[in-house]
Amino acid sequence: MEFTFKTVYDQKAVTAMARALRKTIRRKRSRRVHIFGWFAVALAVIFTIPWGGEEFVMNFHTAATWTAGVIVLAVLLFEDTLNAYIARKRVLTGMDRTTTVFSEEGYTSASDFGKSEFRYENIVLISETDGYFVFIFDKGHGQIYDKSTLSGGTMEEFQRFLSEKTGKEIQKV
Repeated sequence: MEFTFKTVYDQKAVTAMARALRKTIRRKRSRRVHIFGWFAVALAVIFTIPWGGEEFVMNFHTAATWTAGVIVLAVLLFEDTLNAYIARKRVLTGMDRTTTVFSEEGYTSASDFGKSEFRYENIVLISETDGYFVFIFDKGHGQIYDKSTLSGGTMEEFQRFLSEKTGKEIQKV
């Protein structure tokens, strides 16, 4: 049995992959970074609020503290989108559209750049979002497959096939 996906590595897809990486293999580190970030935002607010009847003064230090706080807050809120934007800038021309065929022995991914063959044993984690399957190889590398382009079988058949070939449970993100 062969399954085929045609995936476009656009902003939406790469954002979904970044989110899956953050919520699975990077979970502990992400939690620590978020705690530190929210603490920094809280400190920015605390250090600029006038206490004990003081008057509010907008000076360079207050503006710089608020600017830093807003930047940290924006990074916390849009982390996956920013990671995806940076990752897309690193993708080689011609590798943003792939056709991947899954077979019994492994899977082959073809793009304008070339053709690559992969083995199921190399997959560390498999996660699933509403629109994509994400294969995670390590903290910084993954592949994404658009569910809407699946051909060669049903979604349930592909999920069973993946679980059987990798020996891993698919994690819902």
